[in-house]
Order: sequence, then structure tokens, then C-alpha cells
Amino acid sequence: MEKEKIIIDTDPGIDDAIAIIFALHNPKFDIKLISTVAGNVDVEKTTTNALKILSEYKKDIPVAKGSESPLINTLETCESVHGNTGMDGYDFKKPIKSCLKNHAVNEIYKILKESDTPITIVALAPLTNIALLLSLYKDVKHKIKRIVLMGGAINRGNSSPSAEFNFYIDPEAAKIVIDSKLDIVIVPLEIGMKSLIYKDDCEKFKNLNKTGEIFYNLFKHYRGGSLQTGLKMYDPTVITYLEKPEIFTTQKVFVDIETTKTYVYGHSIIDLKNKLNKTPNVTICTDIDANKFIEWFNNSMKMCE
Repeated sequence: MEKEKIIIDTDPGIDDAIAIIFALHNPKFDIKLISTVAGNVDVEKTTTNALKILSEYKKDIPVAKGSESPLINTLETCESVHGNTGMDGYDFKKPIKSCLKNHAVNEIYKILKESDTPITIVALAPLTNIALLLSLYKDVKHKIKRIVLMGGAINRGNSSPSAEFNFYIDPEAAKIVIDSKLDIVIVPLEIGMKSLIYKDDCEKFKNLNKTGEIFYNLFKHYRGGSLQTGLKMYDPTVITYLEKPEIFTTQKVFVDIETTKTYVYGHSIIDLKNKLNKTPNVTICTDIDANKFIEWFNNSMKMCE
């Protein structure tokens, strides 16, 4: 079976790290590039973290450093969740290689331009890089197979009362991407909140393999849930969707992003009941089979080193 070509745009980030590691070990994916952006921590740290992950597993995949700030706003980072480095808890080896010299947006453009088949963009971070790509390089839009992203919230937010972190950090970028008329799949905040890994599995992972040890040590320091109540796997659910879309419930809906600077700045308007009578522009995941997610997660962990 032909592998799916993907570009991962990311801001590692503890949950990003596990999503990347699972993608690296999944035989269904051909990762063409990892592009980094500021988000969970600043872009220097997210780039270093991506390089550390690849060095840890001796994977020769190019990394390109991207945007250091949102399109308009001052960057707000999230060290309180991910630690000062963005991946506190595990002593990763120093990177063997450096990132590419060109900006991530230019590298994504180059890969799309040269590809003979469309490529899926896997977005685990604020959408600054992807918005710039779509604004600057319209000639490769047809080379994007789809964008599968973690972002937005159907109900309450986690960075403000109404906005999820990735959309809150760069609402203008999120709006550009959502308005692009591309094939877009949103895996929102609520899916990660239902995709829980519990203490018993964590204890098993610790002695399973290197990835299990990394997972255990990273997530001891992670504030996205707890070992007692369940760890919320936000970004890994995007990789789940790519491999196992059948365990998700999805709906074609109209989505817009609030970009006026009010209390609801960054809010994702998700019209599940078609109250606005607008043409659907996004596929949104509204539910996940939590038991099948745990099964997938365990299998993915076993595939890793």
C-alpha cells in the first residue's frame, strides 16, 4: 500500500512529541518535513525539540524553523503545561543535525511544488506557518491533499472561556486556513478530552520500550490531566484520525473564527445545527470511541522502539 505523504507542522510540546514519535514509527506515513512554529514554547525551543526527537530515534527527516510570532499578536506560550524547555521530564540527546536554513514556509512550498502527488498537512500547533503559506504561495494550493489539524473547541475553551489554545494564539491565521476552501478536518479540544490514557497503561509503558519510558517521564510533568484522572491526548488524536478515521464521528459543518478583539477572540464558531444556513467548509470530529483509541494508542506504542 502506498504511504501517505505528510508534512507535520508542530510546536513540541509534550503531546506533540508523542504524536511525532508515533508518526515516525507508523509504516503508513511518509514524512517529508517537520516544520516548527512558536506556540507551546518559543520557536527556538520547538525547533530544538523537533531535532531532539529525530536524533533520539536516528531519523533523517528535515526540520525547518518557522514563524516566531503570530501574524498580529504578541506570542503567549504555555510553559506552565509543558515545562520551560517544552519537553521537561526526559533527558533527550543533543540534536545531531541542524534545521534547514530556509524559513519553514519556503520549505513547505518547495516540497509541495516538487511533489508529483498532493501532500497532507498535519497541523498540531497555531496555524501561522500554514496561513502564510496559503497567503504567499497560492500556486501550490492544489498540491495540498487536505489539512488535518488539532484546534478549536465545540464548547468551552482552554486558553480563554471560549477559545482553544492553538486558535487563541493566532486567530487570524486560523481564519485564513479555515476560509481557504481546502479539504480541512478539525480534531477539536473535546476529542483530546475524551482520549484518555490512565495510570495502569502508563505504568506498563514505562518498561515496554524507549518510547514508553519517554512517555512516562514526559507526562509525569504534563498538566493536561493527571495519572489519576487520565492524561488528555490532544495532538496524538490527529495521528489517530489519519490512521483510524473510522473510530471518529464526524460532521460536515460551517466553521468561522472570531477575530474581533473581544472576550470571544479566537473562538471557533462551529455550526453543528446549521443555524446560520451557511455552506459547510470543514469536517469536524464530534466524538471518538475512547476504548478503540486506547487500543490504538497501545498498538502504536508497541510499534515504537
